[in-house]
Amino acid sequence: MVTGDASYIKKMNRSLIMKHILQEGMISRADLSKAIALTRATISAQVSDLLDEELVIETNMEYNLVGRKPIMLSIHAEAGYALGIDLEFGRVTFAVANLQGAIVATDTIPLETTKYEDILTLLLTSIQTYQERYAACRYGIVGIVIGIHGLVSTEEVIHYIPSYDWHQVTLKTDLEKTLGARVHVENNANLSAFAERTFFHHETDNLLCVTLYSGIGLGMMFNHSFFRGQDGFAGEIGHMIVVPDGHPCTCGNKGCWEKYASEASVFQQVSAVKQGASVTYEQIHCWLREGDSEVYRIMHSYFYYLSIGLNNIINIYNPEVIVLDSELLRLSPDSLDKIRMQMHSRISHYREIKISAIGKQSCVLGACALAIQKFLQVSTLNLRRD
Repeated sequence: MVTGDASYIKKMNRSLIMKHILQEGMISRADLSKAIALTRATISAQVSDLLDEELVIETNMEYNLVGRKPIMLSIHAEAGYALGIDLEFGRVTFAVANLQGAIVATDTIPLETTKYEDILTLLLTSIQTYQERYAACRYGIVGIVIGIHGLVSTEEVIHYIPSYDWHQVTLKTDLEKTLGARVHVENNANLSAFAERTFFHHETDNLLCVTLYSGIGLGMMFNHSFFRGQDGFAGEIGHMIVVPDGHPCTCGNKGCWEKYASEASVFQQVSAVKQGASVTYEQIHCWLREGDSEVYRIMHSYFYYLSIGLNNIINIYNPEVIVLDSELLRLSPDSLDKIRMQMHSRISHYREIKISAIGKQSCVLGACALAIQKFLQVSTLNLRRD
């Protein structure tokens, strides 16, 4: 039984109620009381406050039996909106989600510069446009979360973005000064892991998400929280050395995993053998269907080095679920079987390995979900993705 002062207990009960309403989508007061072992009086008092605040709405369900129609509670999806941003190299993606996690708007803006001042101005202008667009609803934009493809400290300072050559950048502080709103900055792989946990793997306590695009990142969710390491830089698994004295990497080492098992490495190799031919995901898929020996060899190497890194990760973390975020894996038939064939260790233990169903939207979707969680102040967030 939770003990403490009345305001603390009320806050904890509120968080528990919101969590279960989100998880179920729709639930009656009676079922809510049974699910979380709170009295009906406590539920009624809390729900009354949530209705007054327009965070919860009531719906009469269709009911063919004798008796009163059950009144169902659900989160008021349009009471406010979360803004998620994915700051990639060459483009920035914006997504707006309602409070139930459904994406209601997206936009991608190409970037032709890496200058911090120019990108800061673009972000400010775009965010202010979204704030104005959703100002009419009760809470407007409830949170802003930006995914960074680089090192983010525990204080949310951008330590380093290789593709932009940014060092010690205070993007969060610079945006908040002008916007007058809270902004959160988070590593993109962490946000991808959060999206997987929030929308698909509700019962998973320990989840790893490996992102395999321009580089390789590792998002880690342990006991429903991010594992960040001492300074916030944990998860830079792409710079694990898998080939001693191998290909040089921008990090300063040689033989890093992402030089062999990222999608960027595959595209570079295919471009070299195809000598300037247009290389897209669809074209690689087409070459594989046609039995192209050169592309098949490159993909075989991709699976081989990917399995080496995954074997290392599994033995270090002993995860429950591993999610691989890669468009190439989604396009390649039997990709998981090809990876498992390379993993022979008898001491590697995990429950499940899957390919992400979200894809490249995982970062921005995770950013929206994190903004919702912070606004609603729930300890864990379980949302439905239809």
